[in-house]
Amino acid sequence: MSQPTTITTSSVVSVIGLGYIGLPTASMFASAGHPVIGVDVSQRAVDAVNAGEAHIEESGLSELVARCVKSGRLRATRAPEAADAFIIAVPTPVDHHTHEPDISYVESAGRSIAPVLRAGNLVVLESTSPVGTTRRLAELLAELRPDLRFPGPGVSEPQVHLAYCPERIIPGRMLQELVENDRIVGGMTPSCAALAGQLYGSFVRGACLPSDDRTAELCKLTENAFRDVNIAFANELSMICDDIGLDAWKVIQLANRHPRVNILNPGPGVGGHCIAVDPWFIVAGAPERARIIRTAREVNDSKPHYVMAQVEAALAAKPTARVVCLGLSYKPDVDDFRESPALQIALELSRRYPGQVVCADPYEEALPHSGEDTTGIAFQPADQALAECDVAVMLVGHSAFKGLQPRTGALVVDTVGFWRHG
Repeated sequence: MSQPTTITTSSVVSVIGLGYIGLPTASMFASAGHPVIGVDVSQRAVDAVNAGEAHIEESGLSELVARCVKSGRLRATRAPEAADAFIIAVPTPVDHHTHEPDISYVESAGRSIAPVLRAGNLVVLESTSPVGTTRRLAELLAELRPDLRFPGPGVSEPQVHLAYCPERIIPGRMLQELVENDRIVGGMTPSCAALAGQLYGSFVRGACLPSDDRTAELCKLTENAFRDVNIAFANELSMICDDIGLDAWKVIQLANRHPRVNILNPGPGVGGHCIAVDPWFIVAGAPERARIIRTAREVNDSKPHYVMAQVEAALAAKPTARVVCLGLSYKPDVDDFRESPALQIALELSRRYPGQVVCADPYEEALPHSGEDTTGIAFQPADQALAECDVAVMLVGHSAFKGLQPRTGALVVDTVGFWRHG
């Protein structure tokens, strides 16, 4: 293996973390011709990839993984090996009590690759991170490998290049958006950005936009905080509409006919690893300034409690009523349950009303592998549950639920406007 000063399709790429971002990214690099080594702590993920299978649900991903493994350009292991470029795509959660960001997985990934780094390597952080995380990673690697020069104060020509290049993709369209979306390439030095741009240019057809690492980190957080604020506006508006007896979706539909208004849809809260988490990184870094961003997070985090109150009000007249919760993932038609407000609501209802609550989700088989607590949840086919329930709670509008209706006389709590007419 050479020590590159440039990146070509023969350069070996190691992707650390084979989750919802890492596996599609690894597959795209492999499909572009790179030999790719995927690394994950989960034996289940490693075994699935080596068998030519995707362990997550995403349109076209299983077929792509199978082709890349069959071609010999993609394999997986639990321990990092020498490579030319390393992509770190591991979780960066937030503490639910303090709202402080946790970059321990990034630091752990850095420690794992440190022994196999060498001069000429490129290390790219993709994980959504607080501003300054890429520089913290460079400092950590410099401490672990004092024999190599990393970007930092007083280093004009690093031997190992570091950059921050966040993804901008959405479940259901990952493979398409990985290729087509513009990419921010935030290098710690101009040469770091140039090398990372060469790497992503091997498969990205969108523009690779050069920047510095801290700007790129904040840009990623800004994109998700903007959406969180918009969703909070919609969620707050939906509660106001409930109070005064109006249809929030109709109000939003008509308001959006204004040429400069684009209100998103309300729901039971905000989930997923990005929008539900990233704004807190900004708040943690600027607690006195980020007042709107903090308030938006608080509004969206409070929405599940509002939905719970709606269900409890429906149960007040009939305390022994049967309840069905439809949809537990964080958004429609994905098997991703991270930070899902729907799952949070279903869990709490199941605990408060044991034996009365059943759930339905077309991706329930993925739930045991999600890492989420599912204690107390009982599943039933959606059509059967709706035929027998007294209270129907629509939490996630999966396309698999299309055409299903609550039985006549059932009380309905529709958090996403799935059953509204007109």
